[in-house]
Amino acid sequence: MDKKTELDLRESLPPEVKNAPSDTENVIKKPKRTWLVFLIAGLLALVAGMGCLLWVFLLKPQPEIALVDYPTVPTAKDEAAAYSALTGQPLADASKLNAPTYCIQTPNGTDGARPQVGLTTAGVIFEAIAEAGITRFAAIYQDPTSAVIGPIRSLRIYYLQWDTPFDCTIVHAGGSGDALEALWAGGYRDLTENYAYMYRGTAGGRLWNNLFTTSEYLKQFNSNNGYNESNIKGFARMTPEESKKSRVDSLVTERLSITTPTAKNTAELQPRVTEIGLRFGGYYSFNVDYKYDLASNRYLRSYESGYSHDVYSCPDQDLGERNPEEVCELTQMAPDVVITMVVSEHRASDNYHEDIAAIGAGEAYIFQNGLVQKGTWNKASTEEQIRFLDENGAEIKLAPGQTIISAVPEYGSVDF
Repeated sequence: MDKKTELDLRESLPPEVKNAPSDTENVIKKPKRTWLVFLIAGLLALVAGMGCLLWVFLLKPQPEIALVDYPTVPTAKDEAAAYSALTGQPLADASKLNAPTYCIQTPNGTDGARPQVGLTTAGVIFEAIAEAGITRFAAIYQDPTSAVIGPIRSLRIYYLQWDTPFDCTIVHAGGSGDALEALWAGGYRDLTENYAYMYRGTAGGRLWNNLFTTSEYLKQFNSNNGYNESNIKGFARMTPEESKKSRVDSLVTERLSITTPTAKNTAELQPRVTEIGLRFGGYYSFNVDYKYDLASNRYLRSYESGYSHDVYSCPDQDLGERNPEEVCELTQMAPDVVITMVVSEHRASDNYHEDIAAIGAGEAYIFQNGLVQKGTWNKASTEEQIRFLDENGAEIKLAPGQTIISAVPEYGSVDF
C-alpha cells in the first residue's frame, strides 16, 4: 500500500481511532521512557550509597583506638653513663654507679665451706691458695641482693691488696697478722666477725664454716658508719656490643665474608677454646676445670675431682638469719670471663700459710667469648688496679659480666 492510500484510509476512520498513535510512534517513544526510568533509578542508588558511606564513616559511633606508648630509646651517651665499673654491664639505675662495694673472704675447703652462698651475684672473684694448698675467694659485690652470703673466713695480705682498688668494706673473720696490721693501719672499712651484722648457721655439716651475713646486714653496717658510696677502679671493659662482635661465633662469620687477601699469618688466629684446666697444685679437690658453653657464652666451672662447682643462689629479699639450705637453690658457677694470673708463690715462715706476690707482673691468660688471649698482668701498687696487657703492651678489654681471676702459682699449670 502506498503512502497516499494509507493516509486516505486514516481520514475515513472514527475520531478516537484516527487520533490514536501509530505502532511506529509507539516503538520510537517507548525506549525514551525506559531510559528515563533507568536514569532515575541509578541516581537514587547513588544517593543511597552515599548515604550509607556517610553513616559508616561519619555518623556511626567508632570504637576507641588504644594509643601505643613506645619506649624511649636511650642515647649512646646515656647507656655509657650506666655501665657498671665493677662488671661493665649496663645498670638499670644509673644512681647505683657508686653504690658501696663489699669484699667478702669466702672459704673453699672441703671441711664444710661448700656449697658457698651468693657467689653467683659477685661481680669479681679472686681465687688463690690460702693455706696448705686450700684455695679461698675474695668475692666483690656492689649493692648486693642475696638473702644470704658466705661463709666468711679470715683475711690474707694479698687478698687485701687485690681488694683495695675496689674501695670496698672488707668483710672477714680475723686474718693473718700482716693482713690485720695493714687493715688497721690503712684506715679500711673493716667489718670483722660481728654478730650484730653476722650470724652462725645451724645446719649440720658446716663445722666452723658457718658464719654468714645478709645483704641487709651489710647495707646497715655501711649506713651506720657513713659509708655511702665506693669509687671503684675497675678493669678496662668492652661495651656489650663490642663483646658481641668479638665472640668466637661472630668472628667466624666475619672471617667467612672476607674477600681480600691478608698478609697476616692466619695461624695466629686463635681457635675456640672449649676446655680449661687450672692446676694450683697436687690437690685435685681444689684444681679447677672449665667448659665453654657457646649457647650462654659462659664457662661452666667444675673441680678436677669431677664435681661441678655448685653454690647456693638466694632470693632478693630479707629472709632474716636463715640457713641457706632452707631458702636457697643450688646452681653451677658459670662466669663470663676467666683470667689466670701466674704468680710467684711460696709457703710463709710458718710453713702453713701462703706468701703470694700480688704487686708486680707476670704471665696472664684471658679466656672470654670462646677465645684465649695470652698476655701479662701488671699491678704497680696496692692502690692501683691490675692491668692486663697483650703482647704489644696494649691493655686488653674484658667482656662485661662476672669475672673470676685465679692466681695460679708458677709451679702450677694452665691447660687448654
